[in-house]
Amino acid sequence: MGKKDKSLQNMEHVKKVSFTHYMGRYWQFYLMMLVPLVYFILFKYVPMFGNILAFRHYKPLGGPYGDRWASGYKVWPAPFRYFEQFLLKAEFWTAFKNTLIISLENLIINFPFPIIFAILLNELRNLKLKKFIQTVSYVPRFVSTVVVVSIMSELLSPSMGMLTRVIDNVFGVGRIYYMNEPQYFRMLYILTDMWQFTGWTAIIYLAAITGISSDMFEAARIDGASRFQQIIYITIPTILPTIMVMLILNVGHLLSLGFEKVLLMQTSTNMSVSDIIDTYVYRYTLGSSSPQYSLGAALGLFNGVIGLILVSTSNFVSRRLTGNSIY
Repeated sequence: MGKKDKSLQNMEHVKKVSFTHYMGRYWQFYLMMLVPLVYFILFKYVPMFGNILAFRHYKPLGGPYGDRWASGYKVWPAPFRYFEQFLLKAEFWTAFKNTLIISLENLIINFPFPIIFAILLNELRNLKLKKFIQTVSYVPRFVSTVVVVSIMSELLSPSMGMLTRVIDNVFGVGRIYYMNEPQYFRMLYILTDMWQFTGWTAIIYLAAITGISSDMFEAARIDGASRFQQIIYITIPTILPTIMVMLILNVGHLLSLGFEKVLLMQTSTNMSVSDIIDTYVYRYTLGSSSPQYSLGAALGLFNGVIGLILVSTSNFVSRRLTGNSIY
């Protein structure tokens, strides 16, 4: 056996010993990873095989993956029947437009708000006041969506609502049932989202801010930088990678609004602006007397593909413009 073969064997032996030593030292951590790994496999990856229902005819008691491939519909060939079925409907495009408008408005308004809130909270020097504001801002996150909508409905009631009375007394607009008016639906959705999630989301940015070295702020103060200048030139650039990652994730969820809140706020009067893709899917699947499960699967797959495209595009743009991305 030559020297080269012996050296290769020695290297392989060292690698095996190193790997065995490494696993023997850190096996507890890998054991802890089994629980989330099993969770993701069972509840995230295995259900993906159910997307085949978007291309197959399904009926209860006919097998978990349908009994046959879907036939043609009008123009598209089999098995794209269910995609053509909803893409040709005007009410689907209304729901698609409503989803995009609400999501974009919510992103534009509610994405920067937690960042601003976290920066302002970090600037507080009174620790007791800071902890009090943090606690108060976190609590709404743990309030049920049903309770949030119920509180909003009570406050905006045309007969007994406190906010309705105040608005009427100040502006003299009359007792309007704001929950029932289409022009107020998006505003109410966005404001309740702001109240419920601002404090909770700000935790991520606060953690990123606290990770900034105090030496940078000390050097800036010595150079005569004001607190506002420290925020502009130190805080924001340092937490920019965190901001971009959160933005990419939020863009990926543009078509996934809070289904429960929209459904609870939805009425026959505001349906023109409150009907989104998720409520559209619900209406044609579980909410229908003759549920179309394959149509619902096709809608879900369409939603997922659009989300994947949005994440990939925003990730590419972020990497090109700022150098930060999630992959």
